[in-house]
Amino acid sequence: MLVVKAMSGWPNLGELVGDFADAEVGLVGAPLAAGSVTPGRCDLAPATLRGVLKRIGRFDIETGREIGARVHDHGDVALAGMTIEQATGPIRDAVAASVAEHALTLVVGGNNAVTRPALHGLGLRLGDVGLITLDAHLDMRDLDRGLSNGNPVRALIVDGLPGANIAQIGLAPFANSAAMAADARAAGNRLVTIGEVERDGIGRAVDAALAHLAHCSAMLVDCDIDVIDRSQFPGAPGARPGGMAAKDFFSATRMLAAEPRVRAIDLTEWDPPLDPTDLSSLTAGRWIAECLAGFESR
Repeated sequence: MLVVKAMSGWPNLGELVGDFADAEVGLVGAPLAAGSVTPGRCDLAPATLRGVLKRIGRFDIETGREIGARVHDHGDVALAGMTIEQATGPIRDAVAASVAEHALTLVVGGNNAVTRPALHGLGLRLGDVGLITLDAHLDMRDLDRGLSNGNPVRALIVDGLPGANIAQIGLAPFANSAAMAADARAAGNRLVTIGEVERDGIGRAVDAALAHLAHCSAMLVDCDIDVIDRSQFPGAPGARPGGMAAKDFFSATRMLAAEPRVRAIDLTEWDPPLDPTDLSSLTAGRWIAECLAGFESR
């Protein structure tokens, strides 16, 4: 007689994110939309991400391992009505509090302007801190009109972050100006274009970034999700056709999360209303899984 066993449960990421004060990983929501070059609703991303986690499993059939690392959710920083300048202190302080408690902090924006205060939240001298970006853009727009989501890298350089401490992966054709590229190179930033990623592989690009930052004692990784090809992530206003494959984005995220010096990883520029399907939200949810899988391999 055929015996049909009851279906097994669905271990999912939603079970790992909650009120776990002793967790090794912290989560900070930074719902900042102010100052976006393209106005939108990036402020909705933290809540949308939390809502999709129950649809993301914990078992990786490629490695045979099930994610078990718990994540303490610190909630969202209260940023309603704030400018970038006003939001900088609260974001920095929230990230600093999480970094003090956890080996890895995940910061969910919000637009890319959250990267600057998140890096300052590491609480170290800028000469000791590294920044790796997965981004189609250099984020080197001028500061003459104030802070925006288009100039956090330039703002950090002005703050004192050396270009020798900055590596940028996935830069797209026709998405940056010649002046921005010249300034980034003059500062000493390590630049890796999307063409180089496609030619040499994402593993080599990540290795080059880590080698550039070999002297840094701690790092922040900025995952600006518009680095992904727009057909695979339509929920990012700055995404372009011909961008990074989602599978390469996942691989890079896992590799970087495995690096012990990486103390914080942010996810920025996801604007949920731009994608009426669930493609973008499932991709963002997978980002959490890759962060945790990488972290557990340290």
